[in-house]
Amino acid sequence: MTDEHERERMLEKLLRSPSYRVAYKDVDFLSGPELRAVRMQLELLKAELVLRRHGVRSTIVVFGSTRIVEPAVAHKRLELAQLQLADTPDDPRRQRAVARAERIVANSHYYETAQRFTELVSRACQREGPGDYVVVTGGGPGIMEAANRGAHACGAKSIGLNIRLPHEQVPNPYISPELCFQFHYFALRKFHFVLRAKALVVFPGGFGTLDELFDALTLRQTGRMQEIPIVIFGREYWRRVIDFEHLADEGTIDDADLDLFRYAETAEQAWEMIQGFHRRHEG
Repeated sequence: MTDEHERERMLEKLLRSPSYRVAYKDVDFLSGPELRAVRMQLELLKAELVLRRHGVRSTIVVFGSTRIVEPAVAHKRLELAQLQLADTPDDPRRQRAVARAERIVANSHYYETAQRFTELVSRACQREGPGDYVVVTGGGPGIMEAANRGAHACGAKSIGLNIRLPHEQVPNPYISPELCFQFHYFALRKFHFVLRAKALVVFPGGFGTLDELFDALTLRQTGRMQEIPIVIFGREYWRRVIDFEHLADEGTIDDADLDLFRYAETAEQAWEMIQGFHRRHEG
């Protein structure tokens, strides 16, 4: 090998060296545990700057189950579960699947209510483009899809804050593409949920919804976030899931803490609660 070829080989090796990569383009470097603080700062800044660029000043946050789907889909899934049970009617797992599918059908009206609510809000607040009371969800299926869909139906913008999970998750198609984000850290995602929030609207849901609800209740109880209304859809559902009154009776929360949230059953009722709250606090 000539000296010139050896020189070229050595130079090529240098250019391929990980240490030679520009730091901000070095994915391996940025992915290391020592750079966690930098990655968290980037997740904070990216959404902040994009939302600011698009003029989003305030939001209404909508939480709820990924599993509560629109009625037509819920009925189809129930029919499938019933067909499978018919093959083995004594199978307890398939009996349970039918019972659960029946409950999803019973709760599927919340999908329509979530869609109606966000369409109502978006029509009222985005007449001149996005700015205030922009709908934001976790960006997934179920109630989140319904909420983004309501805004989309009237040509309004809405936000989706998706999260990377061990199992595949993709954003629902009704989010405004320029306002669709993907997070790695739950903490930063939660921060962006509450940062601009003018209201938190909670539909029936599971562990994730409970986590987000109690996070907001704790921040409101301790005065660590702005005063906002927390509107919970479905009194019957939630009173079976959480006995808030029992907490007050046991003295583990104050009676006044029960005023941190209100129950609603219709989209119109929830929207009036939110408007009334801000009229009282800003008037």
